Amino acid sequence: IMPSLVGSEMCIRDRAEAADRQADRYGWRVLSVTALGVMLCFVNASTLNVVLPVVSHDLGSSSAQASWILLSYMLVTTALIPVCGRLADLFGRRRLYMGGLALLTGASVGCGLAPDTAWLLLFRCLQAVGAAAVITNTTALLTDAFSSRTLAFGLGLNSTLSATAQSFGPMLGGAVVSTLGWRAIFLLNLPLGLYALHRAHRTLKDVLPRQNEPFDVRGALLSMMALSGLVYGLSMAGPKGWSSPHCWLALALSVFCFSVFVAAQRRTRHPLIDLGLFADRERATAYACVLLICMAQTSSVLLVALVLQGVQGANAFHAGLSVAPVPVGMMLASPVAGRLMGRFSSLHLSATGLLFVMVGLCWLVWQLHAEVHTAMLGVGLLAIGLGTGLFLTANNSGIMGGVQAQRRGVANAIRSTLQNAGLVLGAALAMSIAIAGLAPDVQRAVYDGRLDQTTPEDVLQFLTGCRWAFAVLAALCLAGIGLCLSTHLACRRRGPSAATASIATNRHLTPPKRSKP
Repeated sequence: IMPSLVGSEMCIRDRAEAADRQADRYGWRVLSVTALGVMLCFVNASTLNVVLPVVSHDLGSSSAQASWILLSYMLVTTALIPVCGRLADLFGRRRLYMGGLALLTGASVGCGLAPDTAWLLLFRCLQAVGAAAVITNTTALLTDAFSSRTLAFGLGLNSTLSATAQSFGPMLGGAVVSTLGWRAIFLLNLPLGLYALHRAHRTLKDVLPRQNEPFDVRGALLSMMALSGLVYGLSMAGPKGWSSPHCWLALALSVFCFSVFVAAQRRTRHPLIDLGLFADRERATAYACVLLICMAQTSSVLLVALVLQGVQGANAFHAGLSVAPVPVGMMLASPVAGRLMGRFSSLHLSATGLLFVMVGLCWLVWQLHAEVHTAMLGVGLLAIGLGTGLFLTANNSGIMGGVQAQRRGVANAIRSTLQNAGLVLGAALAMSIAIAGLAPDVQRAVYDGRLDQTTPEDVLQFLTGCRWAFAVLAALCLAGIGLCLSTHLACRRRGPSAATASIATNRHLTPPKRSKP
């Protein structure tokens, strides 16, 4: 009997390993497809961080219009990600992914041909709708495709690609603007988008959707109103002042809509956001910290680029190269994070990443002045890039690990929503702090890259505002570090089983069960 049992067990194990190898081959093909979509989405999100002065000056945009050229894409994307995540679980991920990619490609052509600021804002919003569908489905498609033994590495590589694309966007935008003009940034998306659609059509397999569940329309509207009010309130604080009724009414509307949204999600049978995903304290902490670190990362690139162009007179290409330490640091740190995930908990790695970002922001507060050398700014930006790369790989793995297949779309949608919310909230908050107190014509000079043509007092006030913005973001990172450490201590008090589960989550495995005697 024993030889037959051993042979049967070996046969089952061999079949399982063969199935894993087959799944991994498909997983790498899916990653080659989603990487194209991710790069299109995040490059379009971050390119204007550097080339905004060129676009604003060419179209004759006001300071408010220039701000919304940057914020509209991120706001609409963030507001629609939870909606698209729920739609993906209901109607199929492949279908929604390809539809979003087609819309993103077509709207990019509209942006490249836009005759004025109003048309550009319209097509930027359409771009964002497509990007939301792509971003939402990327991680869920990968989680469905990879086997458990390689899922952590695949997700970490996807997270690295998305963050690197977002960080390389300013450098790429500066190079294209300096040679072909700003419209070429959008028109180049056409051949890339068509190729990405072709690859997706030939590669992706669809997961059977759950079409018997209703869509939470009320939750979708409330979530979009809450986020829109928050971003509008923060963005208006700079041009209108922090005491402006526009600012506080929008923020109050946001708080009200968010409160009603949470209460409605608790009572809805099929909610837009599964609040049960926040029941686990470690996952809730990971969700909160990804918001904080993305606020810091995107704001540092935006403000440094505006300082270099507006104060020192650098062109877009030079400004893009100057912020390159951020993506370089992320590329260096992400593989290291992937190797450390089996040895340390995601909370340890997340806290370490936040510490690096906080140190980089404090360095920028210390070094920023009108004649600062780009190498000195690069030290702080490199620290921010290292911290972001270390954080995102571990954070993404910690959030998605242990989530059931039918909840992966929503789990990833929450992560993507908070990540993109960090981008838009960080940009709105940092710019409001940086330009607070400046006259309207000086604010427009900041967006047009012509601040060096104003008075020295205006330049000094803008630099002081940037230092205050960096200090506020550093304080947010410090709060994130405290949250990670307090959560880790709470897990340790629960006993060794919690620590074992945390390490297993990083490996995307379940903790081994003890055999009964």
